[in-house]
Amino acid sequence: MNYLVVGLGNIGAEYAGTRHNMGFMALDAFAEASNVVFSTRRYGDVAEVSFKGRKITLLKPSTYMNLSGNAVRYWLQTLKIPVENLLVICDDIALPFGTVRMRKSGSDGGHNGLKHIQETIGTKDYSRIRMGIGNEFHAGGQIDFVLGPLSDEQKAALPELHKKITGAIRSFVTVGPDRTMNSLNTKSSQMAVESSRPAPEEKK
Repeated sequence: MNYLVVGLGNIGAEYAGTRHNMGFMALDAFAEASNVVFSTRRYGDVAEVSFKGRKITLLKPSTYMNLSGNAVRYWLQTLKIPVENLLVICDDIALPFGTVRMRKSGSDGGHNGLKHIQETIGTKDYSRIRMGIGNEFHAGGQIDFVLGPLSDEQKAALPELHKKITGAIRSFVTVGPDRTMNSLNTKSSQMAVESSRPAPEEKK
């Protein structure tokens, strides 16, 4: 059984460690836990992991976020992987930081990477894990927020979050999306991190 696991982000040193690169960071952690390294291939950085008889291809697209579908379609077709064996990991401003949700289908939720993947592969019926980054920005500040760095408190929480994602990937390829969702989406599995941003002052 072959699987494609895609972490979304933007290439370039200026985007490393930013909120919009949560997918990249999660895949880096999974690769490290699996003792594999990425190599630059067509449309992105790729690594291969063997786990309990399954072959998992990890992909970090080099196409920038809003063109992620080009890389996903290419590697699905090249490796002849069915869409039901595709898992995409991305950031989500609709969820508090530390919250992780998995779905087998759904809308793009305003995420440019998911939107382009859906348009390019022609279906919204693929599994995705959304990693919350919160929405603590003022009107008009969304771009700066998602492209901004994590707080020190959030960085400290990443290892535990990445351990959760690593477990979810292994579960997805062995027991399938339904059982993985049941486990990952329970309240007891979440670890929302409080924002360090001070509360706004009350109006006098």
